[in-house]
Formats: sequence, structure tokens, C-alpha cells
Amino acid sequence: MKKKILFICGSRNQTTQLHKIAQELVIDHDCWFTPYYATGLEEFLRRMNLTEMSIMGSKMVGRCLQYLQARHLQIDCRGEKNNYDLVFTCADLVIQKNIIGKKIILVQEGMTDPENFGYFLVKLFPFLPRWVGSTSTFSLSNAYDKMCVASEGYRDLFIRKGIPPEKIVITGIPNFDNCKKFLENRFPHKNYVLVCTSDSRETFKFENRKKIIRNAVKIAGGRKLIFKLHPNENIERATLEITAWAPGALIYASGNAEEMIANCDVLITQYSSTVYVGLALGKEVYSNFPVEELKKLTPLQNGSAAFNIASVARELLSAELQHVFQTNNPEPTIAKMWQRHYKEKLARLFSRAA
Repeated sequence: MKKKILFICGSRNQTTQLHKIAQELVIDHDCWFTPYYATGLEEFLRRMNLTEMSIMGSKMVGRCLQYLQARHLQIDCRGEKNNYDLVFTCADLVIQKNIIGKKIILVQEGMTDPENFGYFLVKLFPFLPRWVGSTSTFSLSNAYDKMCVASEGYRDLFIRKGIPPEKIVITGIPNFDNCKKFLENRFPHKNYVLVCTSDSRETFKFENRKKIIRNAVKIAGGRKLIFKLHPNENIERATLEITAWAPGALIYASGNAEEMIANCDVLITQYSSTVYVGLALGKEVYSNFPVEELKKLTPLQNGSAAFNIASVARELLSAELQHVFQTNNPEPTIAKMWQRHYKEKLARLFSRAA
């Protein structure tokens, strides 16, 4: 019988990453998908429309469902249809009650927020909800069996935050493991300064947008300037601000940010995972994080992150599967074939995480 796996999706980036992992597992597993959801206090807040800025909000959930439906994937909203053998989740700021006690793999999306006041509050008072510290508290639930991370630099960062090293596997992350592919694109502009904005204000963080825009104009120094807006921000407000303080700049509210980065000379970001695309492609980069630190964190360019993460899933499930074969079949041929196929790959992954 095929093992049932639930993928708890979120933003477009999180959803596409989990979909790529599922494509490595769907041949011999029963894969189901759900938009991000909440239980307990977070569900109450969602019903009060207080989570709209998050991946639990109706706008994000709608976008996720649209993606899943367009690709004819099996959808199980809130994971209520099946009893799952394994759960993938894109964020552990909330651990849903109906997945507690199951095998869980947490997959890093990209950059995490800097350790803010909320982060230290959660560390000091673990009973506080982790979302108080935004994504700076990613990984702190410790409710998962394995966490798949982008690079050795991130492994070291999460260990410093107190995560047991044996839970961390360096796999790379699917949307950032082969940035060279973005060099082949049809984006019409080249040799410009690109600003990838953030949704800081929409998520109740302080941002001096006027200062950011004027600094971008200064860095551009007369070169063509393009702004790629964050999909979660107030587009009308952002457009008015850019028009006022950077007249003549081009503004894109949609489009492929990675392809825009591939064609630019200079990339300006704040707290955005897109900075890793720029670093992987050797662009001149500006960020609110120290660039030398970001270089250490840049995801592995192995082109096999989805396969690596799927291999971690097979490893978690294989002990139970092999037990079934050993109990019912004196010659567990399939189990042996499976073990031989993944043993070498898994050994490399776990030795790097050790």
C-alpha cells in the first residue's frame, strides 16, 4: 500500500518548492496538498480576520488553492481526509494539532528574519506563540523529525539557535538550487539596477520606504532603475511612492523576479530570499544583512534539492516499510532494491549534516 504524505503549503515560493519535492515521491507514494491552515488560537485569530498578512490569510490561501487546482493535484484542505504517514510543512510557526505525533519534515523556504525582540521573547518564554518573532523563530518548534536546510551556513545558524544537529540535513532548497537556469529568459531589459521590495509594512514591521527609494536612485547613478514589488504589498501605495521619489523608474507588480535578477547588474534588497539568486549569479548586491554573512548562507547550487529532500522522506518511512517486508516476506526484494538505490545518496547527505 502506498504511504500517504501531506504537503502543507503556503506562499507561492513555499508551494512550488513542496510541489517539486512531491514530484520526486508521487510515483510510489500517495501525495496530498493543503494550503496553510491553523488550529487553536491561530484559527480563532484567522476567523477574526487578523491573519490576512500571513500565509493563513484568505488571499494567500486562495492563491495556493488556485495553483494546486490548476495542476490537478490531490487537495485535502486542513488534512482531514486521510491518516497520513508523513507530513511536509513549509513553516513551523504553527504546528497544527492534527499533525502532532506524526512524522514531520520541515523544509526551509529561504531567508529568515533577523533575531528581533520577538525572537528573544519566544526563546525566554517558550509558551508564547512563535509567530510573535515572525520567521526569526523558524525551526524553534522542534516538533519535526528532520529539517532540510539550504546550506552549511544555515545548518550552523540553526544549531546556534538550539536545534539538535541530528535533526538538520543539508539538502539545498528546490527553488534556489540552480540559479543559472534563470539566465535564459525573455525579460526585455538588461544592465540595470533592480530593487526587490518587501512586505515589511504589511506584516507590521517598520520600513522607511522613502529612504530606500532615494538610496536606490543614488546607487543607480543615472542607470536604468527597475522596481519589482513584493506580491504581498500594497501595490497602489508603492507605485505612488516610487513615482514620486524615483521618477522614470520602471515598476513591475508581477513577473518572474529571478529572471529580472539574472538580467540586472546590481540587486538591492532588504530581507528577501531573492538576494541569494543575485549572489549565486555573481551580481553586485546590497542588503540589510551583511553581504559576507549572506555568502556563507547562500543555498547549495546542486540542482538536486528536491531529490535530496525526497530521499530524507524515504529514509524516515523506510524503517517501517522494511519491518513490514521482513515480517511478511523472507526475501524483501523491493526493500533491498530501495535501500541500495538511496543508501549512497543518503549517506552523503547525513555525513554532511553530522
